[in-house]
Amino acid sequence: MLETIWFILWTLLWAVYFILDGFDLGVGTLMPFLAKNEQEKKEMYAASGPYWDGNEVWLISAGGVTFAAFPKVYAVMFSALYAPLLILLFALILRATAYEFRDKVESASWRSFWDIVHFLVNLLACVVLGVFFANLFMGIPVDADGVYHGNILRLFNIYGIAGGIFFLFLFMMHGAIWLTIKSSGDLKAKAMAFAGALWVCVACLLLVFLVLTVFYTDIFMNYLSMPWLIVLPLLAVAALLYVPRLLNEHKSWLAWAASGVFILCVTFFGVMGMFPAMIISSIDPAATITAFNGCSTKLTLEIMLCVALVMVPIVLLYQFWMYRLFSKPGPEKA
Repeated sequence: MLETIWFILWTLLWAVYFILDGFDLGVGTLMPFLAKNEQEKKEMYAASGPYWDGNEVWLISAGGVTFAAFPKVYAVMFSALYAPLLILLFALILRATAYEFRDKVESASWRSFWDIVHFLVNLLACVVLGVFFANLFMGIPVDADGVYHGNILRLFNIYGIAGGIFFLFLFMMHGAIWLTIKSSGDLKAKAMAFAGALWVCVACLLLVFLVLTVFYTDIFMNYLSMPWLIVLPLLAVAALLYVPRLLNEHKSWLAWAASGVFILCVTFFGVMGMFPAMIISSIDPAATITAFNGCSTKLTLEIMLCVALVMVPIVLLYQFWMYRLFSKPGPEKA
């Protein structure tokens, strides 16, 4: 029972990270397409500036839970998938550097350089996250000792690339919707138009990704054995369909919330399709690591659950306060 609870909490932490840092990554990726002058660039930086570092807490939490609750999963994941995780780490470091260094020198070329860095690392992070999770869904070539038989190029297979592209457009749509909340004037109008166009792309890519999922993974097997799980894709589709309607009604906050529900359900759809597996071995089914054979002791899980029940609400309250503090559109300082 504890293993299942922590599996669900682990999934939830990743989903919350995708929802919150997803719009930061999306806004950064949209920078060259929406910001046509310095004022619009500053407005886009301000749209995510107060939030990005707090949002990354959920990535640290997901990694920390993996380490403490599922140490065997952590060991194999951060060994076999070391290269993409290292790329993600450097991308996030350079993103932070771009935020901090861009305005340190009064030079147009200096600012342009960091704008390019900001765009590239946000795009890279979106793609790497998609490739990473698509390969987890499909399975990776690891043996019983957790040794990865392949290289980073093997992760960029058809399904992995499809996952990377899907995550990229998903986060761009999420970020564009966020900009309709945090911007004004021409930038807001452009963000609204981009959000609508990106919604069409996400809907099409979702269909493509689902078809590929049938052929490249066994995710749907869980949905055949546990039909109640079908509520996840149904809720995801419903949330996605509501996004353009809410945007047309100028209910940007609700549209962003609907986009967040879509991300939440998509994450749970994929991970619950794997359950109880967490690291699927594509070369030896016996080497697959599950929530039951890769978890910590019962006592550890009990102590962690008590800590989580106290600390997670505190973090949520803090973030709610932070979002309320910076809720109005405007050039808040990053």
